[in-house]
Amino acid sequence: MASTKLRTVALTLLAVACAAAVLAAALVSSGVYNVAANRQHLKPVYQLLDIAMRQSVRYHARGLEPPRAADEAMLARGAQCYRQHCVQCHGGPGVAQGAAGQGMQPLPGPLIDATQRWSAGQLYWLTRNGLKMTGMPSWEFRLSEDDLWAVVAFVQKMPQLSPPQFAAMAGQDWVVGSAGHAGRDDAFQPCRPPVQALRPGDAVRGQRALYQYACVGCHTVAGQAQASPQVGPPLDGMARRTRIAGVLDNTPGNMVRWLVQTDAVKPGTAMPAMGVAEQDARDIAAYLASLR
Repeated sequence: MASTKLRTVALTLLAVACAAAVLAAALVSSGVYNVAANRQHLKPVYQLLDIAMRQSVRYHARGLEPPRAADEAMLARGAQCYRQHCVQCHGGPGVAQGAAGQGMQPLPGPLIDATQRWSAGQLYWLTRNGLKMTGMPSWEFRLSEDDLWAVVAFVQKMPQLSPPQFAAMAGQDWVVGSAGHAGRDDAFQPCRPPVQALRPGDAVRGQRALYQYACVGCHTVAGQAQASPQVGPPLDGMARRTRIAGVLDNTPGNMVRWLVQTDAVKPGTAMPAMGVAEQDARDIAAYLASLR
């Protein structure tokens, strides 16, 4: 009797799961589900994505701790980096998001309450790695480790700041125009990775860099999850090719030169200069050399 009941329950659950899978497949294939950015997700979809995101961040950020306690210099640097890269989407005390941030779904809300939801290590992980399908970019190739932690320290400080204090920390008024750009300050030091001693190319890191410099926006790589752009040539078999852009012999050094000095190597090329740092170019070249 007991085994019959268990079998009935199991079959019922299987039937429900199959029905749910069929319904989901029909919803996706029909195109009925609205993916427009001016419409919020259905509540169940939003909740599912939110739970998955929170659990993923908690898992991957476990064990991460700030390297040192925040001081005034660190907070000031974090404020500068926040002004340059974050205020456009997240705003701050007394400062609204820019137009791009206001038009996103899900909305990149204010970070004033971020410390109630995330630890310092989790904020660092989120800032460094970004979040898929949210518009939150990865800053791994844009900010140094010190600047990443400085941003975290400043975000943790924000709940204690009034709008005037928020503006004063960066040494200027915080004004975000309709285009979403913060005002300039001649004394401002841009937040970006420092120039470091060069090392041999790292193919694993180069694969990530290929995405972070938007190379896959124009070029496809077989077996990788991406769109199917019809702009630049595919990168499959790059290691077997004899020439780069028809003007350089295909060597790792020339690939670095092409990525860093694109316009100088081939004036008028449709390939835009992507501002690739030399070490990142070395890593990308190492990855491309592995594509046989």
